[in-house]
Amino acid sequence: MSLDIRLPLGAFFTLLGVLLTGYGWATRSTPGTTPTGVPIDLIWGAALLVFGVAMLGLARRARPSSRPGPFSVPERGDDT
Repeated sequence: MSLDIRLPLGAFFTLLGVLLTGYGWATRSTPGTTPTGVPIDLIWGAALLVFGVAMLGLARRARPSSRPGPFSVPERGDDT
């Protein structure tokens, strides 16, 4: 059982980025949401979304190793 850590991290950060970007987009013109003039929810949501998609892309690109794992059972051939 080999689970690439990039897959759950990518899914988590992508979901969090979508939610935060959506919230930042929905409240971008509400008074008090950007006291400095920078929509921080929108910017950080986009950053989390980019990071999550990058992790998902790296997890998808990764190939399982062809080496047998520590708990793998060797196959028996017909040469008995």
